[in-house]
Parts: sequence; structure tokens; C-alpha cells
Amino acid sequence: MPPPDAGQIPFLKPLTGAIQRVARPWAPTRSEATPQAIPPAGPGGPGAPGSPTGPGGPFGPGGSTGPGAAGQGGFFGLAGDGAPSRGPKIALFSVLGAVVLFAIYALVSWSVSDTVPRETTVAGVDVGGMTQAEAASALTEQLAPRIKEPIELTAGEGKAQLSPKPSGLAIDAEATAAGLTGFSLSPMRMWAHMFGGSEQELVLAIDTEKFDAAVAGLEESLAVEPVDGTVSFVDGQAVKTDPKEGSRIVASETSRIIQERWLNQDGPFDLPIEPVQPVITQTQTDDSFAVAQKIVSEPVTVSVGGQKPVLAPEVLAGLFRFEQQDDQLVTIVDREATVAAIVDATTNLLEVPSDAHFEFAGGKPTVVAGKTGTTLDPTEAGKAVRIAATGDDRETSVELVEQDPKDTVDSLKALGVKEIVSEFSTPLTNEPVRTQNLVRGAQMITGNLIKPGETFSLLEALAPITLENGYFDAGVVENGEHVEAVGGGLSQMATTSFNAGFFAGFDDVEHHAHSYWFPRYPPGREATIYVGAKDMKFTNDTPYGAVMQSFVSGGQLTVRIWSTKYYTVQENTSDKRNIVPKTTIHDSSADCEPYPGGEDGFSVTVSRKVLHNGQVVKENSFSHSYNPDNPVVCD
Repeated sequence: MPPPDAGQIPFLKPLTGAIQRVARPWAPTRSEATPQAIPPAGPGGPGAPGSPTGPGGPFGPGGSTGPGAAGQGGFFGLAGDGAPSRGPKIALFSVLGAVVLFAIYALVSWSVSDTVPRETTVAGVDVGGMTQAEAASALTEQLAPRIKEPIELTAGEGKAQLSPKPSGLAIDAEATAAGLTGFSLSPMRMWAHMFGGSEQELVLAIDTEKFDAAVAGLEESLAVEPVDGTVSFVDGQAVKTDPKEGSRIVASETSRIIQERWLNQDGPFDLPIEPVQPVITQTQTDDSFAVAQKIVSEPVTVSVGGQKPVLAPEVLAGLFRFEQQDDQLVTIVDREATVAAIVDATTNLLEVPSDAHFEFAGGKPTVVAGKTGTTLDPTEAGKAVRIAATGDDRETSVELVEQDPKDTVDSLKALGVKEIVSEFSTPLTNEPVRTQNLVRGAQMITGNLIKPGETFSLLEALAPITLENGYFDAGVVENGEHVEAVGGGLSQMATTSFNAGFFAGFDDVEHHAHSYWFPRYPPGREATIYVGAKDMKFTNDTPYGAVMQSFVSGGQLTVRIWSTKYYTVQENTSDKRNIVPKTTIHDSSADCEPYPGGEDGFSVTVSRKVLHNGQVVKENSFSHSYNPDNPVVCD
């Protein structure tokens, strides 16, 4: 039976062609684009009996290749067209069978898509046969306790723990369950459903920022720092510390291992490490150690200023050190210490320069020049000793050089000390010894220079307050009692100097008022001193230098400050308040000393405004309460 005519049924035309190609693969293909002319079937023509295409012809009915040829069947074997009868059938039925089998496979896959293959586990949790929701719930519930446990880690000899939640680690139970269910044509999934599943991967929910930070923290905590080689001197001997290799974790591998093994394997997890080499190598250490041994092997003799000081090995050990600079171990010589060592090993080698200073002539400050001295150039001395100490020739020489004074005439003249900016005087008592202490104190503070920003200390200016330095025993107030001590009366110098600094506008750093008030002093605006406990200090906060001048004259102690006028001061002292009358104290003890008494007790407040160019730049106030100065009667 021949195939249907595609021309008669147009929509079957493509299908007919396909069937023909399957059923008759040997058939020639006819071009549809260029129709071929069919010769007329007249007598003797191409279609006539006996012609090639006619009855009996080779291509006609009954011909060797035409329809009905021996051994050939038609379409589906119904027409004898000469094609093999089994091949097309097998091919067609194979295709149809495959389609049917695929449909059955897909149907079975769909039917089991809503459950996890049996015997499937995730992180040790059995989820086989569960639906997606059941599997997600089981994972969440059963892994919850384990998620809270710290992750134990090791790296070489180091150990660390990682808390999952703060480190950004969590599980994604929903995504894990979704990956185990749903429609899939995977043969592995079908195999698992038929014969049982296996351990499957747990999907993690990772906060990348937190996790990266946690891994970075592990890099720091588990790092073993390399030990650089060192060389030093101990008790005059050269010693060394050999370098030692360090290690650090491999960050990328650490991240992978934690993510892969967490909840899937028991800890601790061993993290891979890589070596970290020390900066200072063994060769560098050994070379520097050899230099150190050379330095302390023998003394070094230095020729200087006609003397030959010898620097012993233990002295040399204190002058040298080995310092790491970048990737090198460098030999360093302490230049200043070298100069000191040479000077210490000589006698009167150097002349100390004297600074220019202020002296008073005709009642005015003048600058007196200092003088140059001699010293050693630290650079040259260090270089010379280094060459000798690290070589075979252990002798060297250095030259003395001139040393200028720190303060020169020009530098002092530039400070602007030209006029009296403050002056204050207090009356003397009728105690000659006390007055002698004030005379000596005036000598000690006169000429003291207070450079801009420097602080004047009265105790330092007067020191040492000793008999050897020209002071005498005189009356003082100690712990509220009137006694005698060396330097008695110098509290008047404290009061007078304090007021001079007060009206110069200088910053009040420290002052302490007396416990009793003495009428020779302004109430509240006075001060006392006590070695080791109480000082009087003020700071020169002007751009000019200030020079102190003091003298005893006309029954008064005067303190002047010379500088350039910078501040104007406005002062106010309150009225006395909280008056406490003095009362007579009767004392019957054997060591009683009668005392005529002094003033009543009271409180007072002092205020100050400091102006510069007419503007208030600072102001302060302070209050003080005086005790009554009670008379003592010995019974």
C-alpha cells in the first residue's frame, strides 16, 4: 500500500515525508523546488510497455527496482517495493518504546518529587521519606543544640574556638530541604528513591562580612610570630638569640574547611598553616654576633687632650647595641655615652662654658658675656671608638673642640629685658637675724632669668637654705607654732616675690598663705615656703624674658621684675569677714613660752583681672581663712 499523497492532504505532507524517510531510507529524494517533466506514455515513449518506466521496464511495475520487485515489501510491508521489511519497524518501535519509557520515568519521578529519598541524612540527621517541610523542621530542631556549640580549631600547636552565630554562620534548613525534594529527572535522584539515599550537603546561610572578620581574627590569634635574630651585651659579654620560623593559617583554606566540616564532622578541625620567615636571618645574626664578640675582646685606648683614657670591654659593651632597621641588624654606637665614657676616664679634660647672664650695675640689668669651653664632638668620638672597637687596631684618637655657651650676649639682649614691669615691697621687722636671711635671699634671686614659658621657683632660687650658704636660724611658724629654723623670715621673700609676679600678670602656679595673718603683709595676698612641702611659683607667660631683682633698703624688702610691659593688672581685695577673735591661752607646762599674740582670725577673697591692650585676657580669684593668733600666758 503506497503512502498517502501529500498533495491530496496538505497538512500531512511534512509527516508523510518523515514516514517515507523512516520506512524507505534508500529511496531517492525528490526535489520539490524544480518539478520534473514526465514524458508522455505513448507507444515507444518512456512510459510505453518495455520502456524503462513502462510495464516490464527496469523502473516500471515488475521491473527489478520498481514496485513489486522480488524480496521487497511496500509501506509497512504491504507493498512490495524492494525495501527490507524489519529495519524500519524496529527503528520506529524503538523510538516509540523510548518515548513510552521516558514518560513512565517522568511520571514516577513526579510521583516521588514531594518526599526526600529514603535513608537520606544531612549532617547526621535522618530526613529520608520526609516532605520538604518535615525535613526543614527536622534539620532546624535537631541541629539547634549543635549550632550553639563553639567550633574547635587547631593550627600547628595553636588552638582556637569560633562561636558560630557571632561569626556569621547559620544553616539554611529550607534551602537544604528544597534541594532534596521537587521534580527531578536526575538518575541519581531516582536511584536514591529506589535503593536508598546517602549523606547530603547541608546548605549554610553565611553572613560574609562577619565570617570574613572572624577568619581574620583567627589569623591573628593562631599566628605564631617569627622570632628575629638578636645580638646584645649581658654583663659585658656578647649574647645572641637565634631566629625562629613562625607560621600563619591559610585564610582561603580556613574558610573552606570551616564551611565544609561544620556540623558534618566532629572537631577539632585542623587548619593548614604556612611558614613565616623571620626578617633577621641566621646568617645576619651570626655576622653581628661576631662583631659583638670583637667589640668586647680587648680594651680601646683613646688619645685626647694629652691624655690616654682606656675604655675597658665592659665599658665598650655599654656603648654599643645592635638594632633592627628594616631587614638589617645594624651596629649602633651611643655617641653621647661615648663622650661621657672618655671624659670619665680622664682628669679635668674639658672646660665647661659659662653662659652670658644678667648682672645689675647702677640699679639696672646688664648682660655680661660668658666664655667658651671645650668638649668632644659626639659624632667624631663615636666614629673613632667604633672603628677601633670593631677592628684589630685597638687605639684611636679624638680632638677637643670649642663649645659655645648656651646663652650668648645676643640671645639675652633679644629677650627685651629693659624696664621694670612690676615692683613690690614689704616692711622689715626688728629682728636683725631675720633681716640677714632676707639680705641673703635677695642676693640669691637677683639676676634670675625667667624665659618666656618658664616657671620661677623660689625654693630653687634660694637653695640651698643652709648655714653653709649664708643663712641663719630665725623665727618661723611651723604647724601653727612659733619656732626657730634655718632661713627663718624667708616667708617674707615668698610674699614679696608672689606680689611682684601677681602684679606682673604672670600665671600663679603655686602659693600657700600663712595660718596667721601678719599686718606687714596684704591680707590674702601673701605666701610662705617650707622646704620639701611648700613652694612659691609663677610662670612667665609673656613673649619677653623677665629678670628678678631684690634688695633690702630703707627698712623694706623689695622685689622687682624687669622685662617689657605686656600686662596691666586690676586687683580687688574683699573686706574681712567671719571674724574670729583671739583668746588668751594659759599654759602651765614646763616648756611654756609666753607669746604676746597677734591678730584675730578672718576670711578674705582676692580677685585679679589681667588685661593686654585693654582687653581682659584672664582673671582669677582665691580665698583664704586665717586662724586667730592667740596670746600665750605661762601660769
